[in-house]
Amino acid sequence: MSKFELKLPQMGESVAEATLTNWLKEVGDTIEMDEAVFEIATDKVDSEVPSEVDGVLLEKRFDVDDVIKVGEVVAVIQVEGDVDVVVDDSSDQEAAVEETAEVPARELEVQMAGVKESVSTSVPDFSSSERFYSPLVKNIAKEENVSMDELEAIVGTGKEGRVTKNDIMAYLENRSNGNATKVDTVQQPDTKTEKVATPEPSKAPVVDKPKESKVQVGAGDEVIPLTRMGKLIAHHMVESISTSAHVQSFVEVDVTNVVNWRNKVKNAFQEREGEKLTFTPIFMEAVAMALKKYPMMNISLDGDKVIKKKNINLGMAAALPDGNLIVPVIKNADQLNLVGMAKTVNDLANRARNNQLKPDEIKDGTYTVTNVGSFGSVFGTPIINQPQVGILALGAIRKIPSVIETDQGEYIGIRSKMYLSHSYDHRVVNGALGGMFVKAVADYLEAWDINREI
Repeated sequence: MSKFELKLPQMGESVAEATLTNWLKEVGDTIEMDEAVFEIATDKVDSEVPSEVDGVLLEKRFDVDDVIKVGEVVAVIQVEGDVDVVVDDSSDQEAAVEETAEVPARELEVQMAGVKESVSTSVPDFSSSERFYSPLVKNIAKEENVSMDELEAIVGTGKEGRVTKNDIMAYLENRSNGNATKVDTVQQPDTKTEKVATPEPSKAPVVDKPKESKVQVGAGDEVIPLTRMGKLIAHHMVESISTSAHVQSFVEVDVTNVVNWRNKVKNAFQEREGEKLTFTPIFMEAVAMALKKYPMMNISLDGDKVIKKKNINLGMAAALPDGNLIVPVIKNADQLNLVGMAKTVNDLANRARNNQLKPDEIKDGTYTVTNVGSFGSVFGTPIINQPQVGILALGAIRKIPSVIETDQGEYIGIRSKMYLSHSYDHRVVNGALGGMFVKAVADYLEAWDINREI
C-alpha cells in the first residue's frame, strides 16, 4: 500500500491560494482516477480538483472555508501498489518548524535572558493592535526586531488580510537588502533609536491601516456582505493599482467595414460552423496581430527584470450572472484563424457563465481584453490584470455622423465607430509604445477586407 498526496494545483500565474468550498468525498470513500475530490474557489474561477490516482480517501487536511496555498497537500489517498508520488515528510518538517517557532513569549524571554545585545530593540506591543497576528509571525517580529509600526504597515496576503510567514519573511529580506524607504523611528524608554525600513511595493506593499468605517446605516438600509469572490477581486484590484503606474490612451476606430462584413457572413458562418460569429473574435485577432508587431507589450515585470513572453495568450474578461468577473485565456491566440478564434471564444464564454472552466484555462494570460461596450459604455479605464502590463477596453459600437474623405472630396456620412481604451503600466511601457500599440489595433480593424472569405 502507498499513500498519494493530492495537492492544490497551480491555477494561474498570479493565483497563490484558493478557498476550499466543498468536499465531494469523505474519508473511506473509494476514488477513481480523474474523479473530483473537492471544490475550490479563487478570485478568478471556481473549480473541481480531480484525483490523479485510484484509491481510498485516507485523510482530509483542510476544512470547508479554509484558505489553501498552491502546492499544499489537501488530501491523502491510499493506493494499492506503487505510485510515482508518495507522501513525504515535508509537511511534518514544516509543522515542526512552526511548532519550534511558536514558543510561548515567556519561554522565549527565558531563552534570551543573559544574551547581551549590542543594540537595544523595540518589542512590538501586540495588545495595542486590532489586527490578528499568528504566534509564528509574532515571534519572528520579536526576534527580528520588527517594530509595531512596521508590522502594521505590511500588507497581509492571508485570510482576511492576515500577515503570513511569507509576508514577513519577504519584508525582512527586502529590508536586509536595503531596498526600502524609511519610516518614522520608534522611540522606547532607555533604548537607542533604531531606524527601520519599509519594503518596496513589489515585495511587500505598504498601505495605510484601514480606517474604521464611518458609514451610517439608517432604518430600512440593507447591509449586503461582500461575497468571497468579491473580496478577492477587490483585493486584486487595489493591489494592481498600488503596483502599476496606470496610464491610458484612447483611439476612435471606424469599424464600418467590420460591421458590414459580419452582417454579410454571420448567417452562413453559423450554418456552416454551428457557431455564432460575434465581434469578439474579430477584435481578439486584431489584438493578437498588434502584440506580434509590438512584442514589448507582451511582457511582465519581475522586480528589475522584464520577462518577454514567448506565447501570446489573450485573457478575455467575462461578466458572470452574479456581477463578478472571470478571465478565461485564449492560448496562442496569434496561431488561430478566425474560425478557430470564434469557436474558442464561444466555448470559453459559455463555460465561464456556467462555472465549468478548468484551472488551466484561466492561467498564463499575457494580455487582457475587456468588452465594456457590451453594457453600453462608450469607453472605460480598465485596471491592469497583474502581472501583465496592459489591458484593452472595447467600447460600444455606435452609428454616428462622420466626415468621410474621398478622392472627390469630403462629405458627411453615417459610420459605425467605437473607442479603444488602452491602460498600460508606465513603469515599463512609455507613451509612445502604449499609443502605437492601440493604434495598430485600430489600423487592423479599419483595414478590414469587406470581401474576406471565412
